[in-house]
Order: sequence, then structure tokens, then C-alpha cells
Amino acid sequence: MNRSAARLNLDHLKKQAKDLIRLYRQRAPEALSRFRNSLPSAAGLSDDAIAALDLRLHDAQSCVARDLGFLSWQDLARYVEAQPAPDKGRADRVMRWLELVYAGDVDGNANRANPRVAARMLAETPDLAAGDPSVACVIGDEAALRRAIAMDSTWINRPGGPLKLPPLVAVTHSSLLSIAEFRARLHACARLLLEAGADPNQQISSRWPPASLAEPDERNPLSALYGAAGRNHDLELTKMLLDAGANPDDNESLYHSLEAFVTTGLLLEHGARIGGTNAMYHVLDFENVPALQLLLQHGGDPNEPPPNPPLTDWGSPLLWAIRRRRSHQCIATLLDAGADAAVTTPDGVSAYRLALQFGLTDVADLLRERTGLEDVSDEEQFVAACTSGNESEARRIQAKRPDLPKALSEQQLRLLPDLASEGSETGVRLMVRLGWPIAVRGGDWDASALNHAVFRGDADLTRFLLAHGAEWTEQHGFGDNACGSLSWASLNTPVDGGDWAGCARALLDHGLPRAMPDRDDPEWVVIGGRRKQFSDEVSEVLLGDG
Repeated sequence: MNRSAARLNLDHLKKQAKDLIRLYRQRAPEALSRFRNSLPSAAGLSDDAIAALDLRLHDAQSCVARDLGFLSWQDLARYVEAQPAPDKGRADRVMRWLELVYAGDVDGNANRANPRVAARMLAETPDLAAGDPSVACVIGDEAALRRAIAMDSTWINRPGGPLKLPPLVAVTHSSLLSIAEFRARLHACARLLLEAGADPNQQISSRWPPASLAEPDERNPLSALYGAAGRNHDLELTKMLLDAGANPDDNESLYHSLEAFVTTGLLLEHGARIGGTNAMYHVLDFENVPALQLLLQHGGDPNEPPPNPPLTDWGSPLLWAIRRRRSHQCIATLLDAGADAAVTTPDGVSAYRLALQFGLTDVADLLRERTGLEDVSDEEQFVAACTSGNESEARRIQAKRPDLPKALSEQQLRLLPDLASEGSETGVRLMVRLGWPIAVRGGDWDASALNHAVFRGDADLTRFLLAHGAEWTEQHGFGDNACGSLSWASLNTPVDGGDWAGCARALLDHGLPRAMPDRDDPEWVVIGGRRKQFSDEVSEVLLGDG
């Protein structure tokens, strides 16, 4: 294999991976040896043990990538895609590199940052950041910044470079902060800029599509502090900016800090406002009781009204926590802080009955202790038994009420896709076996249980739902069906460890038509009369090559 980076071609690399997995399935010694030498899960194993791993195309792609010095196929693909065409100049190369360093809200694309690939490109072309102090900020080139300040001290507060970034924003949003060799250099540059008089509140407007670099979204400012605290979760850089006077109330930093819970405490110590930021709701999107406790200790309101949809459909942090199926400890923390245990949804469903709906029997018991006993209808008891996986109780109620589940309300029927969206497989399977309408739509994007299972890459649940009457043509709120869910999810992998190739096999076994190659673009296929793009592994299955 030609290992020259300049000669890499993604189509050729894909063919190499397909050839490798084909030889592996034939148990060719050279393929088994290559997996043993390159794939961590096969290291040190015998030929028989490697054959028993039932490796797939994505494993072969990983092997090809590792042979070329990349940690993953995704890194290799981004690297190849970032290479400029031969007829393009230096400016194009620099912009492609910056699109690896920064996320889409800074560079105007929908791609995530990829600091590993950006660092590799820089190592191969060290002069990428030369000649422009705004670009030198990206890598922490302190000497270049000192020269720029000596020439023009006002430069430190002006946007510059291809992405029109103020220097501090360029530093704090650089994803290279996640790489040890760049971190101290970027910290030093931020310190130099602040000492030279840079405004700690420098900001840009979001360029996230449909906004763009040329037409940013002025309604959504992104501060230098947000880069440090909310995107890179860098404690030292966050402290540096706050000590210099950065405003912690930028409407982004606190909210996004909760996703890593590294800089949250520092922001709160510097007076970050909690109310109106969605922080009291966002912290309940995760099972992180210490983060919740910290917000409450700093004045977070356990009864804060929801600021916007879809939170307005629930009414309070307590109800949102139940909807997100948070733990007994999390709910108890809210209640001990003064959350109203008697709160109801806009539709009049109490917190106690909502907990039953979502199968949280221990939470329901806790709420009953606080509010007293409530009358619960047969319908609600049946739902509670189903969602908690209590089959014997559900069947006992159904024997008394054979009109269930058909007699349930529309809101109650939506619990099937709601649970599927949360990965609550036990409840979903029981509900289906007891006759729940399988195509009912719900969840955050108004989709059937099948769409949610495919989105999560849950091949077993996908196959179960199809075997019990689900159809691949079932629609979701974005105007497509389970094939569209498979397309988006296989390319974006929203859940770690998802088996989208397995979902594809299940869909094919239950009526999804085979794909045909798109003659105009090998990256796409035609399936059911529509052009779609999938991950390579899923495309292989859909084309019948797997």
C-alpha cells in the first residue's frame, strides 16, 4: 500500500478496506495477520480467535486508518477531504485547515472540529499559520503575537484572518487546546493578549448554518469565555478570563459548562446568573447530581418556569427530570431544595402520576410520601406497569380491562416512542407485546418507536419492532421514514456503539428495498426511488455487498 499522504484517495482507501474484509471472511492468513498487527481488539489473538470476532467493514476501515497513522477511519476521511485540489493555492489550504480547528459555529460549516487531524496537517505543513498573526493565535505562536503587538498595539481588539476572529476568540475557541503540546502555548498567548489590553469580552456572532461566515447570526453572540468554559472546558483559561473581567453572563458559558462539569463552579463563583439560561433544565439532561446540587447551592430555582419549547410542555425542573427519567437521588435533591411536589403539567398530570407514566415507581413512591395518596385510574396503573416492565401486573389489569391499551389517551400512547427514544427497551417490548399501537409517534422529533430504535442503532429492538408489525415507511417529524433515520444516524453516530449495519439488515429483511449505486456520485445510493447517503458499512449492507 502506498503510504504517502499526498497520494491518499478516499475511494482507493474504501476499496482497500472492502478487499481486506473480503479476505478476512475467506480467512486469508495475510488479512488475519494485518488485523492482529493493527486492530487493538485483535492484538495477540490466534487466527481462530480473530476469525471468531466476526469483524465488519468498520473494523477493516479502522485497520487501514491505523496503518496510515490515524486513530480512526473518521480521522483519515477528514484528513483526505481536507486536502486542497491541485489547482488551489495556499489560502484554500489554510481555510480547510481552520475548518478542522474550529467547530461550525465559528467556521460556518456543519462539521465538528477535529484537532487530531488539524495537528497532523500542521506537522506536515508547519507554515500554515505563518504570516498572519490572527492565524498564529490558533496554534499559540507567542512570538508572532508579540511581533504583531509591537507593530500595532490596536491589533489585539480587531477581527482578522480568514475567519474574521478577534485574537482572544481565536485562542479560546481553538480545539487544539485539547492537545497537550498546544495547551500551554495557547494559555501563554491568552495571557499576553490580556496583559496587552485585549478586551476579555471579545465575541463573534454565530456562523452556524443557516448562518454563515459572510452572514452571521447577530442574535447569537459567542464570547471568548464561551470558547474557554463552554466549548473547550479549560479551567485555567476560564479563570484567566474571569479574573480579567470577562462577563460570566454571556448566555452560553454556564449552560455548556454543564456538559463536562469542569468550569461550572468557577463560573458560579464569579457570579454567573442561573435563571433564564436554561441551566436548571439542561443539568437534568444528564444524571449528574453533584452538578445539580452546585446550581441549587448558588441560587438555582427548583421551580424555575420553563423559558421556551419544548420545556414549556412540562412546566418545571421536577417534571422535566421525570420526563428525562432521572434517578431517585436526583428527584430527591430537587424536592429537598424546595421543588413543588404537587406541580402538574400544563395538561394537568401531577408529578406523581407522571412518574408512574414513565415507569419510575421509586420516584412515584417518594412523591406520594410528600403529597399523599392520589387516586390512579386503571389506565394509569396499566401504563405504570408497562413502562416499569411489570408484566404480571400489566396482564392482571388487562384481564380486567381488555380494552387496554386501545382506550388510552393520545398522550399515554405516545409513551411507546418516548421510551424508545430513551433506550428503555424492556418497557417498549412489553408494551408492544400487550398490543400498543406500534406506529404511534412521539419523542423529541415526533417519530415512531422504530425510527427511534434505528436512530439509536439498536438492531435488536429494530428487528423486534419489525417482527411485530412496524413498517420501514413510518414517518418522523423531519419528513422522512426509518430509511432516512438510518441515513442520518449512520453518518453522525449519535449514540456510542450503535449497530446501524445491523439495523440495515433488519430493515432489508422486513421490506426495505435494496439500494442501487448512484451513477452520478459514488458517495450516494438510490433506495426506494430516492438518493440517500449512508456510512460505508451501511451502504455495503444495503447494496448487498456485505
